[in-house]
Amino acid sequence: MVAITSKILDDALSLPVEERVILVEGLLNSLNLPLQPDIECKWQQEAERRLSQIESGEVATVPFEDVMAKIRGQHGAIA
Repeated sequence: MVAITSKILDDALSLPVEERVILVEGLLNSLNLPLQPDIECKWQQEAERRLSQIESGEVATVPFEDVMAKIRGQHGAIA
């Protein structure tokens, strides 16, 4: 790996999880990958279904911090 790429990766890995997600999404979006309309449509429908379930009270959300605490308890420390 080129030195600058390695440095960027090291810096990125030191970011909090939420910021790494934003970074990954930005990098993937920058690739201009071809869209797959049928898959995009299905994901849109799924997102709307889940939002409806949350808004109706059919399902409850779990705070991110609680999820991470549970994962850490099961798998040890995660950066």
